[in-house]
Parts: sequence; structure tokens; C-alpha cells
Amino acid sequence: MSRKQQHTPVLVVGAGLAGLSTALFLAWHEVPALVVERHRGMSPHPRARGINPRAMELMRSVGLEEEVRATESARALAGNSGVYAAQSLAGHQLGALHEQYFMDVRTDLSGLTPTGWCLCHQDEFEPVIRRRAEELGSRFRYGTELVSFRQEEGEHGITAELRDRDTGETSVVTADYLVAADGPASPIRAQLGIGVEGPGTTGHFLNIHFEADLAEQLGERRFIMCYTFNDDLRGALMPLDNARRWLLHVTFDPASEDPESFTEERCRDLVRAAAGVPDLDVKVIGAMPWEAAGRWAASFGSGRVFVIGDAAHVMPPSGAFGSNTGVQDAHNLAWKLAAVLSGQAGPALLDSYDAERRPVGAATVEQAVLRSKDRPRLADKEPAPSNPAIHADTEVWFGGQYRSAAVVAPAGDDGPDGVWNPLPGGRPGTRAPHVVLERAGVRVSAVDLFTRNLVLLAGADAQAWTGAGRAAARLLGVTLDVLRFGEDGLADPDGSWNAAYGVGPQGAVLVRPDGVVAWRSEGAHAEAAAVLAGVLAHVLAR
Repeated sequence: MSRKQQHTPVLVVGAGLAGLSTALFLAWHEVPALVVERHRGMSPHPRARGINPRAMELMRSVGLEEEVRATESARALAGNSGVYAAQSLAGHQLGALHEQYFMDVRTDLSGLTPTGWCLCHQDEFEPVIRRRAEELGSRFRYGTELVSFRQEEGEHGITAELRDRDTGETSVVTADYLVAADGPASPIRAQLGIGVEGPGTTGHFLNIHFEADLAEQLGERRFIMCYTFNDDLRGALMPLDNARRWLLHVTFDPASEDPESFTEERCRDLVRAAAGVPDLDVKVIGAMPWEAAGRWAASFGSGRVFVIGDAAHVMPPSGAFGSNTGVQDAHNLAWKLAAVLSGQAGPALLDSYDAERRPVGAATVEQAVLRSKDRPRLADKEPAPSNPAIHADTEVWFGGQYRSAAVVAPAGDDGPDGVWNPLPGGRPGTRAPHVVLERAGVRVSAVDLFTRNLVLLAGADAQAWTGAGRAAARLLGVTLDVLRFGEDGLADPDGSWNAAYGVGPQGAVLVRPDGVVAWRSEGAHAEAAAVLAGVLAHVLAR
């Protein structure tokens, strides 16, 4: 047994999508993380596959959009759209999802985002993230489990004991911070004594990964999912390549049967029932049970430990919010950890992670649960109206509003009550809107301006704000990108920026590295330098 010791700024436990994203975004901010994962490699199961437009914006911000879209599954499924219900793949179609809240992958989102949906299987998405994270300096140790950890006073507040599952060798790692991305059961969250809230279990499912030639039954259709309702099963078919590879979600009741009862032959029979082909030749690749549930952690952190992804929230897959919400957790937390570790921000900035992401996480869980309850209506001949509490997909992707100490919102400028803001309009606490701009003669999105640093974006007549921004940044020793329309080739060719951001030509907005508006002024101010110094100090907990 060895007791080798090393230090890392951030220790991430769990190399699922949320843990990998944390390592990527931290490394993007020049904070190399150490990620440990108890499994000996990455999961080969397709699992989640819908990367929503907001998550794709985040991939775009670190230069990965095109690589993700170039994966085999993304190319194969690029033309797929629609959610249907049928007796079976070969049987009578019962209905389709046409609700106003549902934004299909073919919905024109060009007025909201520079990117869009990507259907990429998780087993292909995760390696793309890992490669980029490693290129930027993060390290990964698979087959390694966390034995114990403790929080201590002092410079390096985390001491963790790790064990190599193959050799039994143990090592001690110290870290400034620990990120728990260790799944729905989250032993780290349990050790911290953090409970969970929410409606709880909504169903139990088995994912059957299989190969079969269903070209004749599929025909020219290219859907995202087809719910199947017949006497032999209630499930959902998802094409993985529009050819031979498929996933089938099957419901089961653990009170009367266990996952082991789903033998290979039984899985084949279920696939045949879903396909509507009794003699179909089926190759079962694997089967994985999972629980659909709606829960969120009562706190997203304790001391120097933070929970993200499934450790922070679990939700039904309806809406494809789950893994995407974890990616956004990681993006929110990473810039804050980096700012604190570099000395640009005070430690209290990290309190805003819980204040911002927990309300959004809980509200997103509620939206996923409402959607899962809405899906059975697809099989009805005359379905009742959808639940009015369901918010539009675009609101869930782009309309979450943060209220925390990392946002400076003047009285009366904080939008409606609750998390979802259907008309964010550049308000502090909301995602900075997409508008098409020009930079050095090249058309770009405003979203593309916000990647690593705080950005002060000022109107064409806001020279006072840009000078004040540079002075305030020097005073506080803060890295701040100062941009003004009419300078350095930045232009607003369509004249849409002022209205989209809610400011005039003499106004300015401060945008955080996660693309969230931290503060804005509609016009000029006589004490611009003092105002901006105060805003920066407030946002960064200085």
C-alpha cells in the first residue's frame, strides 16, 4: 500500500457528462482538474442523446460545436424530428406531439441562438469532451474510487483518499475544492448530510440496446422517438442510426419483477412487440435498468464541496433536460471556481452557485415531470389540452433568471416572480440575448463574445462607460474585456442590440463569463467609474 500525495486545485469525483464538463470548463479557464472515476472506462451505452441549444452554445464557446456535430450519431440523426405514438413501428400511428411548448429539432431558432439542437449519443459526446479537457490540462484516473474525504481549515481545504480498484494502491490528494459528480445516489452528498426534495420516483424503465433490420417498418420516417402502446408493452423506440441500431425503453414494476428477469430472449420478444414483427431477427447488445424520478438536492454545496449533475438533480428524460442541466451546472460553477482560485474574486462568489443553480434545477425537474405526465395523451384519439403549467422549451433553455449576489439588478428590473422569464430582454440575471453583430467584418453572434472573461459591452455613444470600465478593472486588478460599438470593428448592422439588451446608445451591460448579464445601465452616469468599480466588486464578492 502506497501513500503517495499530490495536490490539485479541483478534484472532481465522477466522469459522467457533468464531471467531464466540469473538467472541460475548468481547464478552459486555465484551472486543470483531476477527475477520478470508479468505473474502468467510459460507458459504451448510448443513454442520453439530445444536446439542447443552450448546451450546444456552451460547447460552441469552447470550440467544440463542429466536432460534436461531426460524430457518427449526430451525422446520422441530423434529419430526424418529431415525437410520435403508435401501436408498434409497423402498426397504426396513434398521434404525435404538436403542443406549443414543444420545440422540435426543426423549429427555426435563428432569432434566439446561433446554434441549435444536436442529436449525439452520450457514448460519442463524452469522448469529445474528455479529449478537449485533456488537451487543456485536466487529468483523468479511471478505475479509481474515492475512499474518504474531509474538509479542513487552511489553504488546501480538501484531503481525499483514493484507491486504485485494480491494484488496491491508495493515494492521498489535497485540493482546494471538491466537485461531486458521483450520480443520483451521491455518496459525497450523503456524507455531507444533504437531503433531497421533490416528487420522487415517477417510473422504472429498462433500456434495451439492440440491432435489427427495421428499414421496411421505418420507411421514410425519421423521428426522434416513437412511443409504442400495445397489449405486450408500453415503451419507446429510438433510432440510433436510422438503420440497424436502436434503443427501446420499456416500463416495468420492480414490486413484481426485477431487472434480472429480463433475459435476452425476453428482451428480444419485447423488441418484436415494439416493432410489430413477431419473427424479427434481433441481436440484444445490452440492457440497463434505470429509475425515472424528480428530485433535487436541498443544497448544492457545503463548504468547499459542490454537487452537480445527477448528484444535484434527477429528472425524467421527457424534454431532454437532464444531462443538459448538468452541463449548465458545470459551466456556472467553473468560472466562479477559476475566479476565486486566481484571486479575481472572493470566496463568497461561490455561494452564488447554490443560489442560482438550485432554483433553476428544481424548476427544471418540475418541467420534466410535467412533460412525462403529458406524454400518455399522445395515444388518445381526442387528447385533452396540455397542462398550462408547462413552460415552452425555449423558456427552459434560455429563460431561467438568476437572483444572487453575483447579479446587480436595480429595483423594478428583476422580471416576474419565479425562475422562468419568457421575455428576459437583457435583464440582469438572464442569459445575454443572441443578436447578429459584425466583428472585423465577420458576422458573429453576441453570444460568441462571452467565453472566458467578464465583458463590458457598451453602446455607440458610451465612451464614458468604456473608459470607466478600464479604470475600474485596473483599480481592482480584474480582467475585463471592454467592447464598444464603433470601436475595434464591432458593429450592429441590423440595429437590434440596443432593444435586445434594454439599453440606449449611451448605455452599457456587464456580462459574466457564463454569458449571464450581471448588470446594465440604460444610459450614461455622472459617476461611471465609481459605479462600475462598485458593480465589479459586488459581482466578484471583493
